[in-house]
Amino acid sequence: MTSYTTTQSNMMMLLGRVLLALLFITSGFAKFMAAAATKAYFAKIGVPAPGAAYIVAVAIELGGGILFLLGVRTRTVAAVLAAFTVATALLAHTHFADMQQKTQFLKNLAIAGGFLGFAVLGGGTYSVDGQMSRRGNGRVMARRGEVTAFD
Repeated sequence: MTSYTTTQSNMMMLLGRVLLALLFITSGFAKFMAAAATKAYFAKIGVPAPGAAYIVAVAIELGGGILFLLGVRTRTVAAVLAAFTVATALLAHTHFADMQQKTQFLKNLAIAGGFLGFAVLGGGTYSVDGQMSRRGNGRVMARRGEVTAFD
């Protein structure tokens, strides 16, 4: 059984945040730069209120992606990104007769699973949350003498 040091664990948490955030930041930026095309696509696939959905998608993908990357309110942001990812899977990737759609649906669920891990564990030491907790400016929750991840 492999045992990781605290430093290795925190480096893997940082890498995990970078990899997940990269997907959302690039997608959110692309939507931001192509507002008309994004709204038209949303309308084509039947998204209600495409203009409002565009604003929500850009805010969650770009804003949430940046917050998640930096590790700001990691637990909360990860939970929002997980819910958003499941919602987009259900909204845009349910044509299971198309193998690509089925794969996209399953990828979204896998991504949501990764976010759920961060929703439980927090961002780790190499995050804004972690640095604030180390300095005493953040919230560290302890139970039975065990320090848990920070929000």
